[in-house]
Amino acid sequence: MPKLIRLYITQVAWGFVISAVFVGVLLGFNVGNLRGLILGSEIGLIALAMIWFMNGIVFAGVQFAYAIMSMAEKPDGPRGGTPIAHGFRAALVQQEIEKKSRAL
Repeated sequence: MPKLIRLYITQVAWGFVISAVFVGVLLGFNVGNLRGLILGSEIGLIALAMIWFMNGIVFAGVQFAYAIMSMAEKPDGPRGGTPIAHGFRAALVQQEIEKKSRAL
């Protein structure tokens, strides 16, 4: 099996594992009374499977993207960037103030 396909399959599996943990935490903390809704409904298991599957798709995509982006080569050399200026000096600006008399 090619390395890229093996990488994709493993990262998708990790995404669905992360999704299972996430849904478990949601049910454990009873966010939005989700545990009560799932346990109190006839189709609660279908809802639970849908929540797990939809979050699994999202987490699998993020996991695979992270794995691909972390494979990039690190740049060599300094990482400070190019300085805009070598030194800063205060600029003197003269301003004249006009006094106007106010007539009442």
